[in-house]
Amino acid sequence: MTNDNDLSALIGDIYDASLDPSLWPQVLKGCAGFVDGWSARLFSKEPASKSAIHYFQDGTMDPGYVELYFDKYVKFDPLSTRQYFAELEVPVTVGDLMPYDEFLDTRFYREWVRPQGIVDCIHSLLDKSVTSIAMFRHERDGVADVEARHRMRLIVPHIRRAALIANVIDLRAAQAETLAEALDGLSTGMFLVDASGHIMHANAAGHVLLEAGDVIQTMGGHLLARDRHADRVLREVFAAAGEGDAAIGSNGISITINQEGGDLRRPPASLDLG
Repeated sequence: MTNDNDLSALIGDIYDASLDPSLWPQVLKGCAGFVDGWSARLFSKEPASKSAIHYFQDGTMDPGYVELYFDKYVKFDPLSTRQYFAELEVPVTVGDLMPYDEFLDTRFYREWVRPQGIVDCIHSLLDKSVTSIAMFRHERDGVADVEARHRMRLIVPHIRRAALIANVIDLRAAQAETLAEALDGLSTGMFLVDASGHIMHANAAGHVLLEAGDVIQTMGGHLLARDRHADRVLREVFAAAGEGDAAIGSNGISITINQEGGDLRRPPASLDLG
């Protein structure tokens, strides 16, 4: 994939997977190909307990090695704790986290990495509960270069946003019969809007926020922020969304909104966007 149309198509697929988890394996395969990787995996690690939860992979890696990692070798992975301290969305490789020569001397490399022909991994942290996306590099491709890092940066904000959307919906999806029911069951206010900011659906908690009117409000059916600066940013994000997901980048994930009246005793609110 080299042109904007291909990137936009991949980003669209990423958001489709947030609503239909069965699409993740194929989407991850496309992501791996986009960064010239061999295999991709979406997972969560807990460095303190040296455990991990496997969400989705693209199917390239031998299932036996996947099982071995989560059952045994996650405890020997020298990168796990270091990955936790990386900045959100920033691609990091083995060489960024530890001297590469030291990595080659580890039991983890000798017994799990080298037998598969893996030479590097581009990893990005998606949230501080350590949900991560990893692209493995095969020996035929070599270690990650500048271009691979650049391509990773293009898609990681969208993978992060899709993962956040999926996590929120999953809180009630098992019991809900429709997406609207799932959203209405959340304690967090949520709004589905079109490119002009017109509210297509607001959940119960969202209606409570609108009725209070000190952070957000509606006018003519459109979602507005009471803080002027935040509202201007909100308009810009909605307009960018109308141009396609690729136009949003990482700018539309969260907007800080000052409370009505400027009461310093009240902390600013945060409007998270998906």
